[in-house]
Amino acid sequence: MSSNSWLPALVAGACLTGCSAPARTPGPCGKDTDCKGARVCVGGACVDPSSRGPRIGPGGGGGAGGGEGPGAVTGPRPFAMLGGDAAHRGRGGGPAPLKAPTELWRVSLGAAVTGAPTIGPDGTIYVAAHDGALRAIAPDGTIRWTFKMSERSWSTPAVAEDGTVYVGSDDDHLYAVAADGTLKWKLRIGTCDPKGFGPEGTRCDADGGPVIGADGTIYLGGDGIHAVWADGTLRWRFATGEHVASAPALVGSGADLTIIAGSQDDGLYALAPDGTKRWELRAGGDLDAAPAVAEDGTVYIGCDDDALYAVAPDATVKWKLLTGGDVRGPAAIAPDGTIYVGSYDKHLYAIEPDGRIKWRLATADKIHGGPVVATNGVVLIGSQDDHLYAADASGVLLWHVRTGGDVDATPAIASDGTIYLAGDDGVLRALR
Repeated sequence: MSSNSWLPALVAGACLTGCSAPARTPGPCGKDTDCKGARVCVGGACVDPSSRGPRIGPGGGGGAGGGEGPGAVTGPRPFAMLGGDAAHRGRGGGPAPLKAPTELWRVSLGAAVTGAPTIGPDGTIYVAAHDGALRAIAPDGTIRWTFKMSERSWSTPAVAEDGTVYVGSDDDHLYAVAADGTLKWKLRIGTCDPKGFGPEGTRCDADGGPVIGADGTIYLGGDGIHAVWADGTLRWRFATGEHVASAPALVGSGADLTIIAGSQDDGLYALAPDGTKRWELRAGGDLDAAPAVAEDGTVYIGCDDDALYAVAPDATVKWKLLTGGDVRGPAAIAPDGTIYVGSYDKHLYAIEPDGRIKWRLATADKIHGGPVVATNGVVLIGSQDDHLYAADASGVLLWHVRTGGDVDATPAIASDGTIYLAGDDGVLRALR
């Protein structure tokens, strides 16, 4: 990707490291949108982002945070996360069965699972549940360890090459957990009242992410878009008008890196590596789906206005496909460019890169999660009709498997073809 392909409008969106004695303006603020012009909200006051301020130490939170600076902390390289990689293309690690699989084992988690299971470098499966527990499960179904958080988690864990697991919680914290299940650090990502109700009570929930960059930086949503150094230090925070409930996607590298995230303020944001805004696009509803980015830089993102958007790298809308319901799960992008996405209208869609519908597959209830494309072209999707479905690339239904509850989590596929599936029944299943 060229160095200028994501730069239609460079607008300041965060205060970076090196800021000393930021100039404050009269009047309180609660978020950046309360301030005029390019000023941002830091510590309850509007400040000029051209000023440079102190970096926030490990375990801190709030403010616009630190930037590149001499204290930059690189971290372990990424291995697995939502959608398989930082672009969220939804490609599985192995082939899916062509006939209905059998259950190899099941593990009772005791609470619903919404985030997808993640497979680590050694084959360990990591899954976070609504009981506030992150579990590491061996490929034979043995629980290796359980790490408890203080609130439920909607997060898909992200796993680095060294086995570090990053996971978010409704207790407003991002956790880094070592490969042996011990806490490395935790970071509170906002300043919301944890006992609040309604939108303010959930604004800082760390359920949007996490995603690991090539240099080990962790990106996630909450009361904005956050970048966190690998030692648990806040790198920067970009404030949005409402909660960011899905994982950001990353495209490009180095100075060309762009962080893409949707928000419940109806905005799609593209940020530079230092947290400044490159562009934003307004949609017709909440953007709760995680974006997926194709090899050509096109961003595909679902919206509560019942549509899937295709957005070019210059922030123009290439096309908008209307379905019959909210689109809240991430799209998957097959190697041939076909886009797969589920809708609350109870259908899985296969879409050409130009926006034409190739085929639709009907299920008996809403589809909340995202599909995954296996290496043999089979597409898997869960539905709130308690089933996992498999279709081939032409839209033919190959099989379906019944579970004990809604399947809102995207399934994971290991290199040997084993499918790991969890849902509202609080059970992790291994199928092959």
